[in-house]
Amino acid sequence: MDWQEISGNWVYIPRQPRAVIHFLGGAFVAAAPHLTYRLLLEGLGKQGYATIATSFINTFDHRAIASEVYNSFEDTLELLQRRKYLPDRLPVYGIGHSMGCKLHLLVGSMYEVERAGNILISFNNFSARDAVPLMGQMPSEFNMEFTPNPQETLELVAGYYDVPRNLIVKFNNDTLDQSYTLGQTLTRIFPGTVSTQMLGGSHLTPLGQDFQWQLNPQIFTPFDAIGQWIKQEVHRDLHQLKEKMLVWLDPVGVV
Repeated sequence: MDWQEISGNWVYIPRQPRAVIHFLGGAFVAAAPHLTYRLLLEGLGKQGYATIATSFINTFDHRAIASEVYNSFEDTLELLQRRKYLPDRLPVYGIGHSMGCKLHLLVGSMYEVERAGNILISFNNFSARDAVPLMGQMPSEFNMEFTPNPQETLELVAGYYDVPRNLIVKFNNDTLDQSYTLGQTLTRIFPGTVSTQMLGGSHLTPLGQDFQWQLNPQIFTPFDAIGQWIKQEVHRDLHQLKEKMLVWLDPVGVV
């Protein structure tokens, strides 16, 4: 099927779904996840993973956003099951990128969710001062902070997060990644069920797009060579990410 918008969620359902993915993207690209993460999510869909990608607009109240995306997902999942687009009782996995990781962690700490596991890609837990341009230049009385703040987020996870199986994905050229502390926290809670994977790429690798580089069949210039190389590099990193995710989702059933 094609992508469909249902109650603030973008839904992609393959012919014979084997599991459901609740996808949450990064802070500034989450409004249209069916476009910004299309290649990655459709690649998972071709292997039988239905996606419910919840759109959201970033604010300082991350608890409120977590509540909104959780309730929106649950309502849409129930609707799809009631209309027989999805079978009942399929396993549900959470996948988050950047801020989407934090939201999945908050959801797993604030609610009794049934998740087969979470994939946390490029976890980002910056303070507002570090994340919002010009915030650090404002007078102290005007400074605002995310709720919960970075330390409170990790404390909440340490005390209440209840999704034992997790895959943490880091990229070797990602200066925004803060997965190290998260990995330590989750490993203390769930020894033996938390995996960490270092891959080639950057913070933007999950956003890889299938851009078209128009080649002149009669003249192949150095710019054409550079364009082809960039496309190959982007697709290579994105393909590797997708394959590692598929192996973790179903270690014995990857096609």
